[in-house]
Amino acid sequence: MDLRQRPPRPPQQPHLSSSLAGDPTRLRPRKPNHLQELKPPGSATKPATLKTSDEARSASPIPKASDALPLPLYVTNTIFFTLFFSVAYFLLHRWRDKIRNSVPLHVVTLSELAAIVSLIASFIYLLGFFGIDFVQTFIARATHESWEDEEENEANANERFILEEDRRVGPCAAAAGERMADHTPSPTSEEDEDVIRGVVNGTIPSYSLESKLGDCHRAAAIRREALQRGTGKSLEGLPLEGFDYESILGQCCEMPVGYVQIPVGIAGPLLLDGVEYCVPMATTEGCLVASTNRGCKAIYASGGATSMLLRDGMTRAPVVRFASAKRASDLKFFLEDPSNYDTLSVAFNRSSRFAKLQGIQCSIAGKNLYMRFTCSTGDAMGMNMVSKGVQNVLDYLQTDFPDMDVIGISGNYCSDKKPAAVNWIEGRGKSVVCEAIIKEEVVTKVLKTTVASLVELNMLKNLVGSAVAGALGGFNAHASNIVSAVFIATGQDPAQNIESSHCITMMEAVNGGKDIHISVTMPSIEVGTVGGGTQLASQSACLNLLGVKGANKESPGGNSRQLASIVGGAVLAGELSLMSAIAAGQLVKSHMKYNRSSRDISQLSSQS
Repeated sequence: MDLRQRPPRPPQQPHLSSSLAGDPTRLRPRKPNHLQELKPPGSATKPATLKTSDEARSASPIPKASDALPLPLYVTNTIFFTLFFSVAYFLLHRWRDKIRNSVPLHVVTLSELAAIVSLIASFIYLLGFFGIDFVQTFIARATHESWEDEEENEANANERFILEEDRRVGPCAAAAGERMADHTPSPTSEEDEDVIRGVVNGTIPSYSLESKLGDCHRAAAIRREALQRGTGKSLEGLPLEGFDYESILGQCCEMPVGYVQIPVGIAGPLLLDGVEYCVPMATTEGCLVASTNRGCKAIYASGGATSMLLRDGMTRAPVVRFASAKRASDLKFFLEDPSNYDTLSVAFNRSSRFAKLQGIQCSIAGKNLYMRFTCSTGDAMGMNMVSKGVQNVLDYLQTDFPDMDVIGISGNYCSDKKPAAVNWIEGRGKSVVCEAIIKEEVVTKVLKTTVASLVELNMLKNLVGSAVAGALGGFNAHASNIVSAVFIATGQDPAQNIESSHCITMMEAVNGGKDIHISVTMPSIEVGTVGGGTQLASQSACLNLLGVKGANKESPGGNSRQLASIVGGAVLAGELSLMSAIAAGQLVKSHMKYNRSSRDISQLSSQS
């Protein structure tokens, strides 16, 4: 087994990306003897020339610098590294003595001559092994050219396999859309079969495929096939192709085997604060987009809606424990002392240039202390940012309170992804209020109901009914529907829909009972326009549609605050339309018409 020999690279073809589209369902090969002979554009295409393993071994390989000594690669490198620096030091030392003694430098002894020869030889080796490859990495990036390290072990073929290393920087070098036909072998190739069998029998960890293979798409395909064989269940209908698996590596999803398709509909235009927005909504619930769109129409016809941002601060609440409740109260008083706030802010704000500590709220349970930190986070949703700042403060407090035992960075007093009164009362993320006055004519012609019916229904359903149910932040008709749909479309954390959907919907007859004033108050909308799923292509496109993609360079945090206002405006439209449908007795009828299907979707999926 020789890890040092690399197969010769195929000749560069400038037209590969356009002329070799290939079959997108095939996996990429790794052995050079499976490469097709490429012909120039316009010439007839010939079948691929395949070589057997014996033929490949019998062919004379191109000499490599690493073949200088019949030793393992690391030993060879160590010898030449040592030789190079040793003789260089020796020659420099000798030449310094010659200069001091006025001896001509061209007069050399036998030992100096041997040292010069050794220096040149070791330099040529190091240049051939490292320098040329280093230069070629830049060429490979421009031409998408890759080469392979081949490793064969006849005694243990199932334990060792050939890995392809694309020379582009990063753990997963093959981006979607750059896959060429000559890099796409049959799914039943012997190499892929070895990897699949290794995953099925447990000798190859499924989670390590991306790092071992260097190709995220190929890793997902192999993992998918191994899953189907291991479970005996088919994944037909779950798409694999058409997704950039490199974009989710290490940040969005682990061990992918495909992706789920969720349709995205557009509600709007929503006229909010004098600006029109087309709101993207990713959902599988029929009538939801249509209903929200009707609400947008009613708001637009009545002159638009207005939004106000009340608060903007993400929270994190660690829990610490002391030996006594007195010591816990000592820390509580220390944190709440205004004279200590500046010092704590300096420690906290080191986590990010966007992180600005806004306040600390403490609560004691026995000898346990819960500290709820609130800070601004720019255009990021900010959970990681505030967590780093909290850790800085905990490290600082450990000096004055060495008996403090940090139980957890989160003690659920935050509170994240759980219904909690503290979020409903104090707020978390962005606190938004949206309002609009809907004219009587619009209520009658667009919403098909009356002002009096809406006001009465809102009181008995959203207020009294929710109170009877013991609702926590759920004094609304279906705010969660709109929040979830917009969150999924724009790359937010869907689990944070729980607290982000806290909403109280108010309706009141105005202008002598002719028009209706409607408002939604949402104290804890948790959104961001950078980081997480917002950088994926589809979600980024939806953010771009709203004009809030990425970070706001002129006003840090401006994009995320604007997105929160849009979410509030969309909820306002959704509440208005659904409440009107219920008041008019149209809810069941519309769902029977638009939320039902007589088609067999599974049959359509299998046919496609």
